[in-house]
Amino acid sequence: MERIGIIGSGRAGSALGAALASAGHPVVGVTARSRASQDRAARLLPHVPVLAADDVTTRADVVLIAVPDDVIREVAEQLPLTSEQYVVHLSGAHGLTPLQGLRAIPVALHPPMTFTGDAVSLEGIVFTATAADETRAIVEGLVKSLGAQVQWVAEEHRALYHAGVVHGANYLTTLLTQAFAVLREAGIQDPAATLRPLVTATLDNTLRSGHHALTGPIARGDVDTVAAHLAVLRDRTASTYAELARATVELAAAGGRLDPATAGRFAEVLGGHLGEERYRTGEAPR
Repeated sequence: MERIGIIGSGRAGSALGAALASAGHPVVGVTARSRASQDRAARLLPHVPVLAADDVTTRADVVLIAVPDDVIREVAEQLPLTSEQYVVHLSGAHGLTPLQGLRAIPVALHPPMTFTGDAVSLEGIVFTATAADETRAIVEGLVKSLGAQVQWVAEEHRALYHAGVVHGANYLTTLLTQAFAVLREAGIQDPAATLRPLVTATLDNTLRSGHHALTGPIARGDVDTVAAHLAVLRDRTASTYAELARATVELAAAGGRLDPATAGRFAEVLGGHLGEERYRTGEAPR
């Protein structure tokens, strides 16, 4: 198996290193500058020596750069890489551009999950990779040894891929945080407990069935209910609700769940909360 060197023992690097070590890959060294990183490396990679970046690099066949996105290039340029090595970063937003021109073979490998600083199982995770065709075998070998899968994204689609991941995952936290505030204003003491069964079921159903999982007042054509919601919501939450309602009306109409007349009534209700001309005029969404 390839010797793995890890540059950066943050949450992602240390967890992935621990998973690779558990899968039998020799992890030959890790860098750890801060006390938190040193503690994390000691906990998750107890048998891996903490070394200087140059020493980690010279011992490894695969150099895993697990640092913040904006310093990937800066860190990689300082490493004594050779043409026989693979250099891998974990950024979802970037493809091969930060690694272009280096002597090592570049790979962009993103695990779309949240790392907490503890050991994690990567079984069933679908990594997203960008690499040259001749590099695919080693990437697939590394990923599959973890019990994970790999999908390939072209360099020019990397930002689009990451936008989809962020839109579907990160902004879910924003949406739920706003919902918690609304529920607390209504006197609900534990908003998370109230929403958990509904959100969990919705998430599972949507991941399985896509737009067919849509329920709620818009799917039912309850225009008056949506108008009542907009009447009591305020500030940022009201605008978020209205924008998501607009997108949901379009989704329901495209799927045949709403007739044109009902879609038009929704457009009229939303018109006062959205600045787009087609909603101000009451034109039904297309």
